Amino acid sequence: MSNLFFSWGSKNIKWRVLFLLWLVGACSLAAQGRSLLSGKVLSSDKSIVDFATVYLKGTQYGCTTNEKGLFHLKAPAGKYTLVVSAIGFETAEKEVEIQADGRSRQHIILKPSVTELEEVVVVSSGVGRVKRSAFNAVAVDTKELQNSTKNLSEALQKLPGMKLRESGGVGSDMQLMLDGFSGKHVKVFIDGVPQEGAGTAFDLNNIPVNFAERIEVYKGVVPVGFGADALGGVINIVTNKQKRNWFLDASYSYGSFNTHKSYANFGQSFKNGLTYEINAYQNYSDNNYYIDNWVEEFNHENNTSISDESHIQHVKRFNDTFHNEAVIGKIGVTGKSWADRLMFNVAYSHFYKEIQNGVYQEIVFGQKHRHGFSVVPSIEYRKSNLFTKGLDVTVTANYNHNLTTNVDTAMYKYNWLGDRIPRSTAGEQNHQFSEQINTNWNATFTAVYRLGKIHSFTFNNVFSTFRRTGRSLIEKNSVLEDFDEPTKNRKNIAGLSYRLMPSEKWNLSVFGKHYYSFSEGTVQISDNSVGNDTRVSQSVNSFGYGAAGTYFLHKDVQLKLSYEKALRMPSTQELFGDGDLEAGKANLKPERSDNVNLNASYSKQWGKHGLYAEGGLIYRNTQDYIKRDLSTVGGTSYGSYTNHGRVETKGFNVSLRYSYSNWFNMGGTFNNLDIRDKEKKRAASSGQNALTYGQRIPNLPYRYANIDANFSWHDLFAKGNTLTLGWDCFYQHDFPLYWEKFGDSSTKIRVPTQLSHNLSLGYSIRNGRYNLSLECRNLTDEKLYDNFSLQKAGRAFYGKFRVYFGN
Repeated sequence: MSNLFFSWGSKNIKWRVLFLLWLVGACSLAAQGRSLLSGKVLSSDKSIVDFATVYLKGTQYGCTTNEKGLFHLKAPAGKYTLVVSAIGFETAEKEVEIQADGRSRQHIILKPSVTELEEVVVVSSGVGRVKRSAFNAVAVDTKELQNSTKNLSEALQKLPGMKLRESGGVGSDMQLMLDGFSGKHVKVFIDGVPQEGAGTAFDLNNIPVNFAERIEVYKGVVPVGFGADALGGVINIVTNKQKRNWFLDASYSYGSFNTHKSYANFGQSFKNGLTYEINAYQNYSDNNYYIDNWVEEFNHENNTSISDESHIQHVKRFNDTFHNEAVIGKIGVTGKSWADRLMFNVAYSHFYKEIQNGVYQEIVFGQKHRHGFSVVPSIEYRKSNLFTKGLDVTVTANYNHNLTTNVDTAMYKYNWLGDRIPRSTAGEQNHQFSEQINTNWNATFTAVYRLGKIHSFTFNNVFSTFRRTGRSLIEKNSVLEDFDEPTKNRKNIAGLSYRLMPSEKWNLSVFGKHYYSFSEGTVQISDNSVGNDTRVSQSVNSFGYGAAGTYFLHKDVQLKLSYEKALRMPSTQELFGDGDLEAGKANLKPERSDNVNLNASYSKQWGKHGLYAEGGLIYRNTQDYIKRDLSTVGGTSYGSYTNHGRVETKGFNVSLRYSYSNWFNMGGTFNNLDIRDKEKKRAASSGQNALTYGQRIPNLPYRYANIDANFSWHDLFAKGNTLTLGWDCFYQHDFPLYWEKFGDSSTKIRVPTQLSHNLSLGYSIRNGRYNLSLECRNLTDEKLYDNFSLQKAGRAFYGKFRVYFGN
């Protein structure tokens, strides 16, 4: 792809670029005049909805409402579909006609949503904040990203406090870090439904950004409505649930390392309320990018090897192919007297992943791989004003059946050149050809009762179960061996909250939660969590509580403060491992934490200019902190988990964004965290001081930032055509892999400081019907790492074509 990218005009590229920039500027100045569409956005109780997103579907014309709920949108005369959305409300669509002479006016009424919270401040960059909610929450509107090749996890990186950590290329293991918490501390939902056990194909780094209308992130203290045992926060993927006539959104992209991605979404809503929709996507990549590592040299005469770790070579990955396919079908009814929405869904996914290396990069595999599939049927029911005015109810349920096969049967040892020598035993890590079947049930019930305009009550209950069985497909005595007794886990989280909103200036929410968990499985009794094991079970009954409040010092200045006594129960992977590279520990204790968040934000829109600024302070006091370690036993390396003790987190993040009309926007975030061990004694009954007391928790980024800028030229070359140019940059300060005060600081292993740049160029034709885009990632070809020694891809190029039909 890179050759194709540079072959065009390579001899005179400088002059062509200058000419293009001149032409873009000249054409933008010569853009034809537009007519004005004005209006006001109100909620169903006639209150103002400020800073709602207003745009014409299939075009780049859009704006936001001001503090009085008013909007003014300029576009060429013609017929359009006007789309208005705000967090806490159902998206509204209305057919409008903009007159060539004079002004056109439209007033829009938005209905409150059951599962979403309040209005959102959205600048043209697509990043906003849940405004009147007392909880610390932000949102990303994906509209501007849907012509890119980004996935959902990449779209989240521009939010304050957010950091994406990947172990490699497409399909690699991924963790989202939010204000110092990572992995299972952060729970993922799709339309308010928990996604535990949905399978690899539904990981956030494998779902294309087109799948979502927007992404909501609730940081630290989590609203009761999600029913989550999350310490770090919640990510809620919100899909488009608006009634639409027939539509089709399809795209295909190709890029470096033989990477192919495609997406298709089509459906229809009939006048009688019958609705169907199909979502399908796939990812494929060889992931054969170059890395730097020492090479173990083989002597084929006597099948021995020599290692020189000081001799670093530039080598190519060769056993890292990944592909996944997923299809989600939905059918049901909307807009009925007995149901606002009743949908039956079935999702099927499949994945295949070659495993190039273990938890350390010097561990090379040449044939090790895994594959699997999942089937997820589900049901969703929503009804506002059920039985009585002000009572809104949501019920969801899903079943996840997930089968994963791990294959490690090679009789060879490989090096980074792809060379190999015979082994005396089978298995590159540990000899296995095994199946694991994971089954999950999830059921949620949410009821919201609004008593007048001041009082609101929310009750939520989430029940989930997990069961894993496994067997070896390697024959022993001519029978398949059941090597693992079933591991089980079930959880129930119930929460009740009360919200007081006496005025537009301030509101307060208080809540309580009850946590129940039971787990049963195998625990390793040796210190290294590998080896001898025994069967254990444990149950947890606990309560949590908290409060959150917000106050407007001025119409443009808002303060938020929240506190929660929270509990996070260990995830199934932490309890039971993954049967391959992760060793579980079934007697892990739940984490208990005191969480405090203080946030101040400023938002101002004057004329064509928009400014948004915010700053936040974070404090966490966590007991029985679950820490992931790397262990090597008998030449085999694993990830393992332990309860570390008390960990204290202090930090802050700041964010600033500016926009000018719908032509330019830029902004960025800076994040600084101090996460330290505060356990003074090695054990509760021991008088011996802990050597790590006061040290920074290792293998966690603690200072990182991002910045982006975007330009748009409308009506370029023809009416309805738009050229966009985007740049973003990511910075990460170096951080230690192990405890920073142990050993010689001059030889301390650290993940290095990194700075990477990405560029994108897109052209949209006929108001977004046809779209072309080019991207260059890691423009300066930096060496990038999120986890020690696991090097990510260098410079890469991608192209994408997307079409949209319907309304």
